[in-house]
Amino acid sequence: MEAFWATFAVVFLAEMGDKTQLLVMAFAAKYRWQQVLLGMTAGIFVVHALAVGVGSFAHSLIDPQVMEVLAALLFLGFGIWTLRDDTEEEEKRASSRFGPVLTVMLTFIVGEMGDKTQFAAMAMAATMGAWMMVLLGAVLAMVLADSMGLVAGTFLQRHLPPSRMRWLSGGIFLFFGIVGLVHAGWQIFCA
Repeated sequence: MEAFWATFAVVFLAEMGDKTQLLVMAFAAKYRWQQVLLGMTAGIFVVHALAVGVGSFAHSLIDPQVMEVLAALLFLGFGIWTLRDDTEEEEKRASSRFGPVLTVMLTFIVGEMGDKTQFAAMAMAATMGAWMMVLLGAVLAMVLADSMGLVAGTFLQRHLPPSRMRWLSGGIFLFFGIVGLVHAGWQIFCA
């Protein structure tokens, strides 16, 4: 039980104020909260299952700079997609083609790959030796922390006009895409 609570505390605190909380708010403006919660939970589980399963060796398997660039490009794509003023028919086609749950899940997987919470779960799994409790603590902490963003996004969606919500969510995606590309470029430049 010590591994569960230690992992829960570390991951929950690391996730507070993280980009994925804001991304959940953006997704809540586009999709139903149930779809966002399901996609978010599935993505969180996949990311932390990989982290715990691979343990302390994961950092040598996935180059963090590559994942950061991929995540930044994905965020830019979602930002542009969100800001487009689609007609209702185009929106239905786009949603049915990709599916909200899969879209949210894949965004979480790419966005969290190489993130501090994933590395925290890896470190805890490597040092605690109780992989099941570490996985459970990491997943529950992430779902709880990111659900706060889901509640805030759902609230904003109900109280802001759709055009403002679209601009807010699109801006959030674009902001994190640009920040991710600048950060990755800076790391390459400084290397």
